[in-house]
Amino acid sequence: MKLGRQLAAATLASLAIGGAQAKEGGDQYPNGAENWLAGAVPPPGNYFINYFGYYGGKLRDGNGDKAPAGKVDAWFDALRFIQVTEHRILGGNWGWHVIVPLVHQKVDLGGAKTTSGLGDITVNPFILSWHADNWHWAVGLDINLPTGRYKEGDPRRSIGANYWSVEPLVALSWMGDTGWEVSAKFMYNIKSKNKDFRPAPGAPRMRYASGDEFHLDYLVGKRFGPWGVGVSGYYLKQVNSDKLDGHRIAENPGFWSAGRKGEVFAAGPSVTYTNQAGVHFIGQWQHETRVRNRFGGDKVWFKLIMPL
Repeated sequence: MKLGRQLAAATLASLAIGGAQAKEGGDQYPNGAENWLAGAVPPPGNYFINYFGYYGGKLRDGNGDKAPAGKVDAWFDALRFIQVTEHRILGGNWGWHVIVPLVHQKVDLGGAKTTSGLGDITVNPFILSWHADNWHWAVGLDINLPTGRYKEGDPRRSIGANYWSVEPLVALSWMGDTGWEVSAKFMYNIKSKNKDFRPAPGAPRMRYASGDEFHLDYLVGKRFGPWGVGVSGYYLKQVNSDKLDGHRIAENPGFWSAGRKGEVFAAGPSVTYTNQAGVHFIGQWQHETRVRNRFGGDKVWFKLIMPL
């Protein structure tokens, strides 16, 4: 029983690493980032996208109840550069991108710490995109790098997740003739092990394996001239349980075999405006529900898409 409580506490503490980046539950992808035009990769050229926002949430256990301790407040600004080339593969345009996140966070786990710095950088050397009438779609492979600061034994001072991960993805957009749009981005995240995990400062180093996750971003919206309004959000479901030194971590203290899997659903209003120069401005609020074994709260985004 004592071991189960210790592992459960260590697991909950480790969640702060991701949540504080607005990447809840240790995710290296900022859920809800893609909405309007998610599958409509622009024509050949160079583009800049900026994601700026705030995330605040409280830790939830396997029953969806608030954990005894755990709160995060974070400001983030992710800078993304995309190049779409004239080169074609299987009829689709080949492109690539890089995302560099900057984070300022405050994590409280019964004692608060504040830190700022570089997060985990994402690169994608392989993006293919197609367009046919009202349909637009793309495939790619994101690679998330452990570049963010990681403090062993103290997730309050960690920004990075301290593991590599790869994420195959498919994005789709249907843009109707009357202004309606339905977009979605489907992803599957496969993580390596964090070999530097410590449940507390000075504790022995252990191998922490976060479970694979299926997740998607979505949007349903309607455009009125340069303006658009809609509903956007995301859903994430962890496929297999987290493991510590090869053993599944208890979802609740004392139940070793139950396993620990995260889940979250979010939805909220989204507004977009496109000027005559083709610059897109997007603002949205996303509220998280059905939260299990993760931080749950609210996220506010301001997004800029600009051709260079």
